[in-house]
Amino acid sequence: MHERHPTPSKEVIALLEPFDRLGMAQIELVATAAQAERAMETLASAQVLGFDTESKPTFVRNEVSDGPHVVQLATAQHAFVFQLRDATCSGLLGELLADESIVKVGFGLGDDRRRITRKLGLEPQGVLDLNSLFWQRGYRKDMGVKGAVAVVFNRRFIKSRKATTSNWAQLQLTEAQLVYAANDAYAAMRVFAALQSQPGGNEP
Repeated sequence: MHERHPTPSKEVIALLEPFDRLGMAQIELVATAAQAERAMETLASAQVLGFDTESKPTFVRNEVSDGPHVVQLATAQHAFVFQLRDATCSGLLGELLADESIVKVGFGLGDDRRRITRKLGLEPQGVLDLNSLFWQRGYRKDMGVKGAVAVVFNRRFIKSRKATTSNWAQLQLTEAQLVYAANDAYAAMRVFAALQSQPGGNEP
Protein backbone atom coordinates (compact mmCIF):
# COMPACT_ATOMS: atom_id res chain seq x y z
CA MET A 1 0.00 0.00 0.00
CA HIS A 2 1.36 3.40 -0.96
CA GLU A 3 2.07 5.99 1.67
CA ARG A 4 -0.37 8.89 1.60
CA HIS A 5 1.04 12.21 0.49
CA PRO A 6 -0.45 15.70 0.84
CA THR A 7 -1.17 17.80 -2.25
CA PRO A 8 0.96 20.98 -2.25
CA SER A 9 -0.90 24.07 -1.07
CA LYS A 10 -1.30 27.25 -3.10
CA GLU A 11 1.03 28.99 -0.67
CA VAL A 12 3.78 26.40 -1.15
CA ILE A 13 3.42 26.43 -4.94
CA ALA A 14 3.58 30.23 -5.04
CA LEU A 15 7.13 30.12 -3.67
CA LEU A 16 8.48 27.86 -6.43
CA GLU A 17 10.39 28.90 -9.54
CA PRO A 18 8.28 29.02 -12.73
CA PHE A 19 7.90 25.97 -14.94
CA ASP A 20 9.47 26.40 -18.39
CA ARG A 21 6.55 26.73 -20.79
CA LEU A 22 6.32 26.56 -24.55
CA GLY A 23 6.60 29.84 -26.43
CA MET A 24 4.84 30.81 -29.63
CA ALA A 25 7.65 29.29 -31.74
CA GLN A 26 6.62 25.84 -30.45
CA ILE A 27 2.86 26.37 -30.76
CA GLU A 28 0.86 25.81 -33.94
CA LEU A 29 -2.70 27.00 -34.48
CA VAL A 30 -4.75 24.48 -36.46
CA ALA A 31 -7.90 25.97 -37.96
CA THR A 32 -8.03 24.79 -41.60
CA ALA A 33 -8.00 21.47 -43.41
CA ALA A 34 -4.48 22.10 -44.74
CA GLN A 35 -3.18 22.98 -41.28
CA ALA A 36 -4.83 19.87 -39.82
CA GLU A 37 -3.26 17.62 -42.45
CA ARG A 38 0.18 19.02 -41.63
CA ALA A 39 -0.41 18.62 -37.90
CA MET A 40 -1.41 14.98 -38.38
CA GLU A 41 1.98 14.23 -39.91
CA THR A 42 3.42 14.79 -36.44
CA LEU A 43 0.55 13.77 -34.19
CA ALA A 44 -0.51 10.53 -35.87
CA SER A 45 2.92 8.99 -35.33
CA ALA A 46 2.98 9.75 -31.60
CA GLN A 47 2.53 7.10 -28.92
CA VAL A 48 1.48 9.59 -26.24
CA LEU A 49 0.08 13.13 -26.44
CA GLY A 50 -0.79 15.73 -23.85
CA PHE A 51 -4.51 16.50 -24.13
CA ASP A 52 -6.95 19.17 -22.98
CA THR A 53 -9.87 21.24 -24.25
CA GLU A 54 -11.20 24.77 -23.77
CA SER A 55 -14.79 26.00 -23.96
CA LYS A 56 -16.35 29.44 -23.91
CA PRO A 57 -17.54 30.05 -20.35
CA THR A 58 -21.26 30.14 -19.60
CA PHE A 59 -22.51 32.82 -17.24
CA VAL A 60 -26.28 32.25 -17.33
CA ARG A 61 -27.86 29.72 -15.01
CA ASN A 62 -28.78 26.44 -16.76
CA GLU A 63 -27.02 27.56 -19.95
CA VAL A 64 -25.43 24.57 -21.70
CA SER A 65 -22.04 25.07 -23.32
CA ASP A 66 -21.68 24.14 -26.99
CA GLY A 67 -17.97 23.53 -26.48
CA PRO A 68 -15.33 22.44 -26.71
CA HIS A 69 -14.28 25.26 -28.98
CA VAL A 70 -10.58 24.42 -28.75
CA VAL A 71 -8.78 21.08 -28.43
CA GLN A 72 -5.07 21.06 -27.72
CA LEU A 73 -2.61 18.21 -28.19
CA ALA A 74 1.08 18.28 -27.35
CA THR A 75 4.23 16.27 -27.88
CA ALA A 76 7.30 16.73 -25.69
CA GLN A 77 8.45 19.59 -27.95
CA HIS A 78 5.41 21.18 -29.62
CA ALA A 79 1.73 21.85 -29.12
CA PHE A 80 -1.12 22.05 -31.61
CA VAL A 81 -4.20 24.12 -30.80
CA PHE A 82 -7.22 23.05 -32.87
CA GLN A 83 -10.21 25.28 -33.54
CA LEU A 84 -13.32 23.33 -34.48
CA ARG A 85 -14.89 25.57 -37.11
CA ASP A 86 -13.74 23.71 -40.21
CA ALA A 87 -15.46 20.36 -40.82
CA THR A 88 -12.39 18.68 -42.32
CA CYS A 89 -10.18 19.93 -39.49
CA SER A 90 -12.67 18.61 -36.91
CA GLY A 91 -12.96 15.31 -38.78
CA LEU A 92 -9.21 14.70 -38.81
CA LEU A 93 -9.00 15.60 -35.14
CA GLY A 94 -11.86 13.22 -34.40
CA GLU A 95 -10.07 10.36 -36.13
CA LEU A 96 -7.01 10.98 -33.97
CA LEU A 97 -9.04 11.19 -30.76
CA ALA A 98 -10.78 7.91 -31.64
CA ASP A 99 -7.46 6.13 -32.25
CA GLU A 100 -6.96 3.93 -29.21
CA SER A 101 -3.32 3.25 -30.12
CA ILE A 102 -2.39 6.86 -29.21
CA VAL A 103 -2.61 7.60 -25.49
CA LYS A 104 -3.97 11.05 -24.61
CA VAL A 105 -2.98 12.23 -21.14
CA GLY A 106 -4.34 15.12 -19.10
CA PHE A 107 -6.03 16.16 -15.86
CA GLY A 108 -9.73 15.94 -14.96
CA LEU A 109 -10.76 14.83 -18.43
CA GLY A 110 -14.27 13.56 -17.68
CA ASP A 111 -16.03 16.73 -18.78
CA ASP A 112 -13.70 17.13 -21.78
CA ARG A 113 -14.62 13.66 -22.99
CA ARG A 114 -18.35 14.24 -22.58
CA ARG A 115 -18.23 17.50 -24.51
CA ILE A 116 -16.20 15.99 -27.34
CA THR A 117 -18.66 13.11 -27.61
CA ARG A 118 -21.57 15.56 -27.80
CA LYS A 119 -19.88 17.87 -30.31
CA LEU A 120 -17.98 15.47 -32.57
CA GLY A 121 -20.19 12.42 -32.19
CA LEU A 122 -17.41 10.08 -31.06
CA GLU A 123 -15.99 8.67 -27.87
CA PRO A 124 -12.32 9.57 -27.37
CA GLN A 125 -10.19 6.46 -26.92
CA GLY A 126 -6.87 5.88 -25.18
CA VAL A 127 -7.56 8.67 -22.67
CA LEU A 128 -5.61 8.58 -19.39
CA ASP A 129 -6.45 10.94 -16.54
CA LEU A 130 -3.16 11.59 -14.76
CA ASN A 131 -4.95 11.95 -11.44
CA SER A 132 -5.24 8.15 -11.47
CA LEU A 133 -1.45 7.82 -11.55
CA PHE A 134 -1.06 10.17 -8.60
CA TRP A 135 -3.76 8.23 -6.76
CA GLN A 136 -1.66 5.09 -7.23
CA ARG A 137 1.28 6.95 -5.74
CA GLY A 138 -0.58 7.88 -2.57
CA TYR A 139 -2.11 11.29 -3.38
CA ARG A 140 -5.74 11.18 -2.32
CA LYS A 141 -6.80 14.57 -3.65
CA ASP A 142 -7.16 15.37 -7.36
CA MET A 143 -3.85 16.91 -8.32
CA GLY A 144 -4.49 19.17 -11.29
CA VAL A 145 -1.73 20.52 -13.47
CA LYS A 146 -0.46 23.04 -10.90
CA GLY A 147 -0.09 20.49 -8.14
CA ALA A 148 1.42 17.89 -10.46
CA VAL A 149 4.07 20.25 -11.81
CA ALA A 150 4.94 21.23 -8.24
CA VAL A 151 5.28 17.61 -7.12
CA VAL A 152 7.12 16.26 -10.16
CA PHE A 153 9.34 19.23 -11.11
CA ASN A 154 9.30 21.40 -7.97
CA ARG A 155 8.13 24.25 -10.21
CA ARG A 156 5.17 26.65 -10.34
CA PHE A 157 2.87 26.28 -13.33
CA ILE A 158 1.51 29.68 -14.34
CA LYS A 159 -2.13 29.85 -15.43
CA SER A 160 -3.73 33.14 -16.46
CA ARG A 161 -7.15 33.61 -14.87
CA LYS A 162 -8.00 36.08 -17.63
CA ALA A 163 -7.27 33.47 -20.29
CA THR A 164 -9.22 30.83 -18.38
CA THR A 165 -12.45 32.83 -18.62
CA SER A 166 -11.84 34.27 -22.08
CA ASN A 167 -13.98 33.69 -25.17
CA TRP A 168 -12.63 30.47 -26.66
CA ALA A 169 -15.27 30.55 -29.40
CA GLN A 170 -13.95 33.74 -31.00
CA LEU A 171 -12.62 33.55 -34.54
CA GLN A 172 -9.16 34.93 -33.76
CA LEU A 173 -7.54 33.50 -30.66
CA THR A 174 -5.07 35.77 -28.91
CA GLU A 175 -1.43 34.90 -28.27
CA ALA A 176 -2.25 34.67 -24.56
CA GLN A 177 -4.99 32.13 -25.29
CA LEU A 178 -2.71 30.05 -27.50
CA VAL A 179 0.06 29.98 -24.89
CA TYR A 180 -2.43 29.09 -22.16
CA ALA A 181 -4.09 26.28 -24.11
CA ALA A 182 -0.88 24.81 -25.49
CA ASN A 183 0.86 24.65 -22.14
CA ASP A 184 -1.98 22.86 -20.39
CA ALA A 185 -1.48 19.96 -22.80
CA TYR A 186 2.31 20.31 -22.82
CA ALA A 187 2.59 20.20 -19.04
CA ALA A 188 0.44 17.07 -18.93
CA MET A 189 2.75 15.42 -21.46
CA ARG A 190 5.84 16.42 -19.46
CA VAL A 191 4.36 15.17 -16.19
CA PHE A 192 3.43 11.82 -17.73
CA ALA A 193 6.89 11.36 -19.22
CA ALA A 194 8.51 12.16 -15.87
CA LEU A 195 6.27 9.72 -14.02
CA GLN A 196 7.06 6.98 -16.50
CA SER A 197 10.79 7.49 -15.95
CA GLN A 198 10.45 7.03 -12.19
CA PRO A 199 10.79 3.63 -10.48
CA GLY A 200 7.51 1.82 -10.77
CA GLY A 201 6.41 3.80 -13.85
CA ASN A 202 4.32 1.77 -16.25
CA GLU A 203 4.22 1.92 -20.01
CA PRO A 204 0.90 3.24 -21.42
